[in-house]
Amino acid sequence: MQNWDEIRTAFHVARLGTVSGAAEELGVHHATVIRHIDSLETRLGVKLFQRHTRGYTATEAGDDLLRVAQATNDQFSQLEGRIKGRGNDVTGELMVTSIASLAPLLVPALASFQRKYPDVVVRFLTGERLFRLEYGEAHVALRAGSVPSEPDNVVQPFARQPIALYGSKSYLAEHGTPKSVADLKDHRFVGNDSEDSRAPFQVWLLKHVPFDNVMFRGSDWRSLVYAILAGAGMGFLRVGEAAQYPDLVQVMPPEEDWSASLWLVTHVDLHRTAKVQAFLKHLKDYSANEGLKG
Repeated sequence: MQNWDEIRTAFHVARLGTVSGAAEELGVHHATVIRHIDSLETRLGVKLFQRHTRGYTATEAGDDLLRVAQATNDQFSQLEGRIKGRGNDVTGELMVTSIASLAPLLVPALASFQRKYPDVVVRFLTGERLFRLEYGEAHVALRAGSVPSEPDNVVQPFARQPIALYGSKSYLAEHGTPKSVADLKDHRFVGNDSEDSRAPFQVWLLKHVPFDNVMFRGSDWRSLVYAILAGAGMGFLRVGEAAQYPDLVQVMPPEEDWSASLWLVTHVDLHRTAKVQAFLKHLKDYSANEGLKG
């Protein structure tokens, strides 16, 4: 009973009474139907059908199989309906992933989405590793940097955020404000713990100052924000985020080389589902209305 294809074939033969009818129903060659029936009878050690000129008639054993196969087929049909129904509902878990530094952008949008769809359980997954959409680790990813190139993903441009160089009032009072790029070598910086960071602004910075000038290093975005606020050094922040902190001073205005593009990424198999489409639309609308991209 391990091969459902053979049982399903026998079910359709018993229901329709002919090999040709079952073959047409299943979309296979009639020889495949005969092979399935012969294989199933051999494995079970019993005749399931009486063959005659008008077609196939189920034996007593065949009738028993037909009743079980009918119930199983009905259950599969019900399961298919439930699965399709869930695909049309905006319910259940919504898994969204991004780097932690994008939390101030996404969390308000996710909370707003949940108010609109209260049956949704939001899972906001952050981390340096890329969550694999093809393995169902997330429904939607918001990624920064170069355009994602994983196969079978749907990639949409979302935003390009302005990033500027900031220092706290206490840091600038103690160390002075640089007047040019050449002055940067005389200052302390807050930045990523890795010298090989791909962040565009840190790549730019290390072209002008030694990595030794990055005196406060970390892997957690929030700790780096706190370090800039605490006067440990100057650092790069999104313009919209820095505006929340009155103690910060913009030392250098946004440069195109410092900004990173943001991309919305979904897997092709889930892209058209109601839940994913509802969230993508909500995020874009929220961005337009609330200045999410700023």
